[in-house]
Amino acid sequence: MIKPELQKASQKMAYSKLRKFGRDIYRERALYILFLPVFLYYLIFAYLPLGGIILAFKRYSPGLGLFGSQWIGFDNFIKFFSSPNFGRTLWNTVRISLCSLAFNFPAPIILALLLNEVRNTFFKKTVQTITYLPHFISLVVAIGLITDFFSRTGLVNNIRAALGLERIAFMMEENYFTPMYVMSGIWQQIGWGSIIYIASISGIDQELYEAAEIDGAGRFQKMIHITLSGILPTITVLFIMQVGKVMSVGYEKIILMQNDLVLSKAEVISSYVYKLGFGTYPDYGYSTAVNLFNMVVNLIILCAANWFSRKVNETSLW
Repeated sequence: MIKPELQKASQKMAYSKLRKFGRDIYRERALYILFLPVFLYYLIFAYLPLGGIILAFKRYSPGLGLFGSQWIGFDNFIKFFSSPNFGRTLWNTVRISLCSLAFNFPAPIILALLLNEVRNTFFKKTVQTITYLPHFISLVVAIGLITDFFSRTGLVNNIRAALGLERIAFMMEENYFTPMYVMSGIWQQIGWGSIIYIASISGIDQELYEAAEIDGAGRFQKMIHITLSGILPTITVLFIMQVGKVMSVGYEKIILMQNDLVLSKAEVISSYVYKLGFGTYPDYGYSTAVNLFNMVVNLIILCAANWFSRKVNETSLW
């Protein structure tokens, strides 16, 4: 039994903390009002929909509703793991994601390092503007441009023909799907992705460069040992976040680039889930199970990458 004196002291302490919290909210009410739309956005569109995960364990029927549908446990997961689509979509997802990580992730870093070495302000701003622009082009328009340029009668093949080379239908051959996906991703995101690295570089102490110059270091040595080292924590954090999305290949771009001739190399888990949920005969429970598997794998990889980074260089997300 808790003594009455201790119980009263505990209640008094809790009441004091509650009053202090209320005073803090009132004193900083302007900041809390600004934060409220962000809080509501994530609550409504990110956290409340998590309740729909229950669909993964049910044979969903629109007529019976979410809670009235039959509970089938892990049958949807077993169905996916035993499906011939499991190995194919999983391998395609991992292959495309790792290729994108290997080439798309370092590209903005290299661009930021090179732009930092440019002394001509006009040229630097021009390059930044040109590389930023593709990010603001609609994905549908961007894929349409790529399809036109790389079609059998497109600009790229016309140049190849002028050089005496054979025309290639890049968008119709499965072996070119991953390179086309990766290269188009670099073209679209290299400029936009470099912004955070350029901002990080601007925070490096300029006295380090002056000291290195006195010691006889060249521009390349300063770039490697000062600039790159200075933005290494930023690179590490962003790399962990990218590794945590290794299973999340966006279905929008995949579907826009897909056709029947490249489907064996182009079908990934996200596009498979989209087709299951919005196809002619949608299976909401099965598609939810497949997507839940994808999310769990991403979470495991993210936690592992964060743990490894914290152990190696003491930089992590948490």
